[in-house]
Amino acid sequence: MAFDQNNFLSELQRRLSELIRQSPAEDIERNVKALLGQTFQRLELVTREEFDVQTDLLKALQARAVALEDQVRRLEERLGQQPR
Repeated sequence: MAFDQNNFLSELQRRLSELIRQSPAEDIERNVKALLGQTFQRLELVTREEFDVQTDLLKALQARAVALEDQVRRLEERLGQQPR
């Protein structure tokens, strides 16, 4: 299911406006928190810690790819083949 940002923002604005019109002032904060909690779950957000772990993993994989490319180049040179 694809996420439609424009539709999401319009729906969020509509819901917030409806909550403000229909709710007493003391219920607005509770309703907004619940609405935002549901919305954030739909967005499939990750924590900063999860993001940092994935960033570190990507950096390690990039370094490994560079090392493997260098190793292949050296092996090709030893075999007398043209590097790719």
